[in-house]
Amino acid sequence: MRSLVLFVVLLFSVAVHGQGKQASFCFDFYGNTFCAEADTSLNGNIPQEISTQNIKDFYTGITALNYKPLVAAMQAYRNEHKLNDWLYYQLVRKTAEQLSPKNTNYGRYTLYKWYLLTASGFDARLAITPGNRIIFYVYNNEDIADIPFFMVDGKKYMCLNYHDYAHADLHQDAPLPVQLKVPGATHAFSYLVTRLPDFKPESYVAKQIQFKYGKTTYHFDVKLNSEVKNIFANYPGVDFSYYFNIPLSKETYGSLIPALRKNVKGMSQKKGIDYLMRFTRYAFLYEDDEQNFGKEKRMSPEETLFSEYSDCDDRAALFFYLVKEIYDLPMIAMLYPTHITIAVQFDKPVGKPIVYEGRSYSVCEPTLQPEDLKIGQLSSKLKKQAYQVVYSYTPSNSIR
Repeated sequence: MRSLVLFVVLLFSVAVHGQGKQASFCFDFYGNTFCAEADTSLNGNIPQEISTQNIKDFYTGITALNYKPLVAAMQAYRNEHKLNDWLYYQLVRKTAEQLSPKNTNYGRYTLYKWYLLTASGFDARLAITPGNRIIFYVYNNEDIADIPFFMVDGKKYMCLNYHDYAHADLHQDAPLPVQLKVPGATHAFSYLVTRLPDFKPESYVAKQIQFKYGKTTYHFDVKLNSEVKNIFANYPGVDFSYYFNIPLSKETYGSLIPALRKNVKGMSQKKGIDYLMRFTRYAFLYEDDEQNFGKEKRMSPEETLFSEYSDCDDRAALFFYLVKEIYDLPMIAMLYPTHITIAVQFDKPVGKPIVYEGRSYSVCEPTLQPEDLKIGQLSSKLKKQAYQVVYSYTPSNSIR
């Protein structure tokens, strides 16, 4: 019955869009429903190829309309569901899609995204390239890779829609900023994700994962949600302190972490870490990102569990998460030119220790290597290579 009602509401929304008047809409947002309404009478005035003047006219027109209830509804939904900025931006995207479908008029869809983000207090900017591409930026003061940015008065603005122009050369087709500053739009945007949505339990699928430890084969039925992949589809290369702290969703956590805790119960700490290391190493097939995705992509722990293939970045993040949740020990991430691995601090170091800021750590290699590496052993191909500690984790109850 609920699905039928939702369908009727959406059908009504489409019909109203066509008239260019008040649009009422509801859509599913990662397991919950968001409903609102807004005036779409501006839609007929925005051409496919947008100019600076079109943008200014759109802003003048939309500020004359009453969009406060829509923005208030979005902000209330954000607060109720504790959305980080990245998740809130997904709500902005889906709302803009209702107001002006992306495949109907991409420029107009982007204008709605920009307006909704600025009306929510974020310092977002627009630019147009000589090739008539509309580029959407947001103020961000974090260490972000993989996407273009520009500087204005010492502030860095990251491109939010570069994935829509995957083959564009923004050096050759340089964007020209649109001089339009929105009052009250001053907040910096953060890519930090500390919480995933509470998806409905019925939206999960069970994936069977197994690996052999000693003479025993362990089986897991892990609940996974494909929406996690969609959430991180265009997520950029964030700082490792952000990347290593992306959590699992509630159902996935409940289907895996208690089972792992049960399996390592009774083991010594060292053997339990070895178990987690070999689970991460052998329970998943390896494939380089260039082969898997055609580019470098770091997957969150839940994406790694869902994916058929993963590489060293993904396994390092998953192993780090498992050790943190089950043992909560100090760890460091060691980045080599073509590899990343994890080292853990034990009461007594194992093998040749890695000393960092006065602490001794033991390498725990979570990615399959030519050698059968034990705790404290580093791959022979890495022994003479320089590395950089890109993340250091210290539990809150740890004493130096």
